[in-house]
Amino acid sequence: MTPTSTYRLQLQPDFPFSAAEKAVPYLAALGVSHLHLSPVLEAVPGSTHGYDVVDHARVRAELGGEEGLRALSRTARAHGLGLVLDIVPNHMAVPAPERLNVPLWEVLREGPASPYAGWFDLDWEGGDGKILLPVLGGRLGEELEHLSVADGELRYHDHAFPLREGTGKLPLPELLDAQWYRLAWWRLARTELNYRRFFTISDLIGVRVEDPEVFAASHAKILQLVRDGVVEGLRIDHPDGLAAPGDYLRRLARATEEGLEGPVWTVVEKILTGDERLPADWPVAGTTGYDALHRIDGLFNDPTGADELTELYRAFADPPGDRGGYWAATVRRAAHRVLTHELAAESAFLVRAAGRICAADPALRDHAPWALHTALHELLVRMPVYRPYVAAGGPTPEEAEATLPPEAVREAKAAFSVPEEATAVDVVRELALGRLGSGPDHRAFCARFAQTSSALRAKSVEDTAFYRYTPLLSAAEVGGDPGRPAVSPDEFHAFCARLARDWPATGTVLSTHDTKRSADVRARLAVLTECPQRWAGLLRRWAQTAVAPDPHAAWTAWQTAAAVPDAGPDRLVPALLKAAREAGLHTSWTEQDAGYEQALETFVRSGPCGSAQHELALFSRELAPHTRANALGAALLHLTMPGVPELYQGTEREYLALVDPDNRRPVALDPDALADAPTGGTLDDEKLHLTTTALTLRRERPEVFGESATYTPLPVSGAAARHCVAFARSGETVTAVTRLSLRLAEAGGWRDTVLSLPAGRWADRLGGGREFEGAVPLRELFSERPVALLVRAAGGAS
Repeated sequence: MTPTSTYRLQLQPDFPFSAAEKAVPYLAALGVSHLHLSPVLEAVPGSTHGYDVVDHARVRAELGGEEGLRALSRTARAHGLGLVLDIVPNHMAVPAPERLNVPLWEVLREGPASPYAGWFDLDWEGGDGKILLPVLGGRLGEELEHLSVADGELRYHDHAFPLREGTGKLPLPELLDAQWYRLAWWRLARTELNYRRFFTISDLIGVRVEDPEVFAASHAKILQLVRDGVVEGLRIDHPDGLAAPGDYLRRLARATEEGLEGPVWTVVEKILTGDERLPADWPVAGTTGYDALHRIDGLFNDPTGADELTELYRAFADPPGDRGGYWAATVRRAAHRVLTHELAAESAFLVRAAGRICAADPALRDHAPWALHTALHELLVRMPVYRPYVAAGGPTPEEAEATLPPEAVREAKAAFSVPEEATAVDVVRELALGRLGSGPDHRAFCARFAQTSSALRAKSVEDTAFYRYTPLLSAAEVGGDPGRPAVSPDEFHAFCARLARDWPATGTVLSTHDTKRSADVRARLAVLTECPQRWAGLLRRWAQTAVAPDPHAAWTAWQTAAAVPDAGPDRLVPALLKAAREAGLHTSWTEQDAGYEQALETFVRSGPCGSAQHELALFSRELAPHTRANALGAALLHLTMPGVPELYQGTEREYLALVDPDNRRPVALDPDALADAPTGGTLDDEKLHLTTTALTLRRERPEVFGESATYTPLPVSGAAARHCVAFARSGETVTAVTRLSLRLAEAGGWRDTVLSLPAGRWADRLGGGREFEGAVPLRELFSERPVALLVRAAGGAS
């Protein structure tokens, strides 16, 4: 069953299945059709997110176990709701104690002979026959006194490791050398790690789900829940980490269809870059919706003001061109940094594999390791998307060719002073595209290149460049393009028409557990593109009230505080410390500068959360009518455009959240809150009323918004036409929203601007009993609120 809408709940020990069950009546009344649950399989004890799975065979006890999940499903079904599960095929946790992950425990004990050795991407050769475990707080010699043997295990603080048979009575130095693993200082992970991990997180180990036996074992519980009717939909976490995402999704589709009448609604967390398209042969409903988020957000950014804001940022923060000054240069430098530091071990694996391939083929010999290394790096940092989708020895589709375009090859070769040595670039490209053979090393290189490419893109763009290039913070969101933050109405309509045609049941989102700022925070920030000079004037004055450790941090902090002036230091300081560490310009997660971080905290407390707090709040109130227009406009577009909209917990009201963990705080879901919900007043009230109205309409009229529904842009004419976006769905509903409302007010309002409605009479679903037909003056349509949701009136001709 395809959902009409979903609602994401972040489960954790403080919000288990029983708490979700109590919220079901409220969520049913809200109008959603399905609850989307964060991962439910057994995870590291105390985990607040569940992506650190330790046991695929059990539902997490801390959440209430399988009976708790089944009870939630029964209650949901009794209220007309289904469940969608978030599943994690790419990785498992390396927990403490390690025995919690049984497959990993057995591999650590038995080595390559373990029946579980095929579960993980392990490079035994790269570790001299041992698995590197970077868990020690210091070098081994400094930590020996903290190592001991007890109950047949090797202990180190909270860690516990198995002992290879016959080694338990050896002296400690000999015992350590006799194991199938090597305990090491955590800093060695970036250069010597010999297992695939999730991005750069060493306590999440990659799983070889491409192996049929591993797939079967790791998906048995999920498939049982699907076949028993407990679960009706799946969200696939990070498919780009898999060796062959398409093959995995086809295997999953076959497995979930067994015994069922049709396919299970499945969406993938695939980040599409620019005009990149989701592979058409993937048997899924679409993505989780970051592509829609980018298009919706972009509508509310003024392109001229965004350019002006960028120039003001460069003048104020004065960042070097490749360290925050220019987007493309910043991404390139960040990628080089990530490859040579955080992903050095992954890079070394690829160079070794390429070297073996070249050594085995006389036609490819004599490419020096340094040349292969340089070629690999220069190509990876120029990848315009997350990864190619190819298999060694298989066909190379046009989309895969485009991931390593000719200009990237030319630029990569420019790094070589000797043209003949630059041919290493051609070798690496051909290997990455799977065109030089299908042997074991060829397959390993092709798959790992793609996996490393996706990790590099995520770390260099999402987790580094987004925090370095900060003219407009709201543009730095997954799937976005900070270098070009504005989206025109024509671009938005083209995107929606493509969704309606190709992926009508895809997911769409505005806020998630991973967004760096919630939709309503971004709606506030977008207004800055409509008043850049005013912002700059205020910033100059505020900069005199408190001393920041550097101008880049000041710009970021003041912009964050302007969007959430009431956040207070307990929320603002952690968010800005995280931003500084991710940017890595003055401090980082692994090389923290205590002096800098203390200076940043002092500045935040004395300035944004101190002397300037009153003026920040006043500025926020003055812009409130325009942030209201953005927040309501984005919400209505999201809830009525093609696709299946997902609400993140709490976002049916005004929801002002910063980066995690701020956006993962439990929210109160009051079953009685909707009983007498007002239709006006605060933005809280308005947004709740709009959300409930739109969701209920979707649930009542699934044919209007579903997989066979149509999408038709509606013409707007007049002096202020660019300030309205409007469309019809299946000839039965009309959505119209105001964009760039501050610029609109400054230009004199709607004046003679009209929206041409389809034939017939149209009733205002949001209230007031109003009806319209023909060419409607927008000053009338938007007289009560900056958005309109119209439905064909009873008896209205179509």
